Amino acid sequence: MPSFDVVSEVDLQEVRNAVDQASREVGTRFDFKKANAKFEQTGAEIILRADVEFQLQQMMDILKLKLVKRNVDIGSMDINEPETTINAARQQVIVRQGIDSDTCRKVVKAIKAAKLKVQAQVQGEQVRVTGKKRDDLQQAIALLKGADFGLPIQYINFRD
Repeated sequence: MPSFDVVSEVDLQEVRNAVDQASREVGTRFDFKKANAKFEQTGAEIILRADVEFQLQQMMDILKLKLVKRNVDIGSMDINEPETTINAARQQVIVRQGIDSDTCRKVVKAIKAAKLKVQAQVQGEQVRVTGKKRDDLQQAIALLKGADFGLPIQYINFRD
């Protein structure tokens, strides 16, 4: 029976490479000269540190540009508000991996509302869609591509 999985995954190695490139660019830019600006990454969390909030905004623009060049969808980023003190500013960015349960339910509901001849079920942080015909699965993919769930979605493990 044909099936495919709906997931939301980001290649963390590409994110790491983009953070390294952005860090190098901040280190060489004239407007960041003598500024205490840096990126810190631990897993799926990126912390931007700078002297003032304006520099954080510039660093965020640089980071987004580098992520886009590395084919990482910036829709998967959860950007928190900047935290500022008298002499420092900090901003946290979390790269979301997987689909949360509420979004999984929305995906299943959208598929069922379309009355396609497929079944959708939640499996952890992904949704498995099965059907008798390959064409029905392709209709389900087209339906999901047209919908907006607030995060980037990929379709993997397409099997006949």
